[in-house]
Amino acid sequence: MPADGELPAEAVADVGARGFGVYVHVPFCASRCGYCDFNTYTAGEGVDPAGYADTVLTELALAGRVLGGSVPRVDTVFFGGGTPTLLPPGELGRILEGIDRTWGLAADAEVTTEANPESVTPASLAQLRRAGFTRISLGMQSTAAHVLRVLDRRHSPGRAAAAAAEARDAGFEHVNLDLIYGTPGETSADFSGSLTAALDAGVDHVSAYALIVEDGTRLAARMRRGELPYPDDDVAADRYLAADYALSGAGLDWYEVSNWAASEAGRCRHNLVYWTGGDWWGLGPGAHSHVGGVRWWNVKHPGTYAGRLAEGRSPGHGRELLTAQERQVEDVMLRLRLVDGLPLSTLDDAGREAAGRALADGLLDPERFDRGRAVLTLRGRLLADAVIRDLLP
Repeated sequence: MPADGELPAEAVADVGARGFGVYVHVPFCASRCGYCDFNTYTAGEGVDPAGYADTVLTELALAGRVLGGSVPRVDTVFFGGGTPTLLPPGELGRILEGIDRTWGLAADAEVTTEANPESVTPASLAQLRRAGFTRISLGMQSTAAHVLRVLDRRHSPGRAAAAAAEARDAGFEHVNLDLIYGTPGETSADFSGSLTAALDAGVDHVSAYALIVEDGTRLAARMRRGELPYPDDDVAADRYLAADYALSGAGLDWYEVSNWAASEAGRCRHNLVYWTGGDWWGLGPGAHSHVGGVRWWNVKHPGTYAGRLAEGRSPGHGRELLTAQERQVEDVMLRLRLVDGLPLSTLDDAGREAAGRALADGLLDPERFDRGRAVLTLRGRLLADAVIRDLLP
């Protein structure tokens, strides 16, 4: 990674042709959830959030020099973590103002922050809304107390729904709740109750993900010791079907395998930048970026990140230039998970033959197939990874 962060001219030439977003990683957490392997740090690990906004703004200044005036506008901004809302709303607002000064926010820009339910209040939500945030994504995960304990979540079963109502009252245009299914000990009634609570909260977006046990996490260690059973694939499939039935029945339609929205406006536009091959700059330790087929990632530790920027150096740890074939593979992997699927013309001969087999197996929508697109059926969504593998060159 060049010390000044310079990108090849050909990568910068068409920035924003498929949309341009900014991701801001805030790596601080009050405590670490047992299933989480994200780049996060708690107070007991010697990481101080004081001055973090200024450090991010220093990287933003570097990004402005690298991309110059080539960015047409910023379509989406996403503050993720960690728990971004552990920073004061004013600090998050300062970063957002810096992004606007550097490149300019589109008039209809989507500005999202993630939040743990216990990390926000009616007052802080109102401040965030005034600062320009339009969307919030709250980590509900479950409304069953024993499931939350297994996941090491600190909020009460009803806090996420209450926070969603507070966000709506504060004027947030779009509110998402995240759910995790397949946690050891979770029953079908537990998950049904979580779905009902999410829908009763009146949100316009729900994300539902199967529990993934990541190496190095506390949850993985507990399973290795035999304290908890590993997730069951058949149970996860049943939970997914229950989620789709409940959410679609309530007017939230799937637009990505794990995401449902009440309208096209309610879809997460920032994630769609990722899924459709757009460009984004990731600010913060461990953040990943992509511009014109160049992908890079920052050093992970906040201290190292801040130190490099203080020395006037890029915090980038490494990067790769994607080949045309690699970009096509990623395009197939991501677009097939979307409700619009992908044109069959983007596949090679072997891929089109595999698509024909998937159609015969009921994994692709026949009506859309006849119109030249590969779009997953409900059964296909359950087997999405396998379908994708078959279509790839």
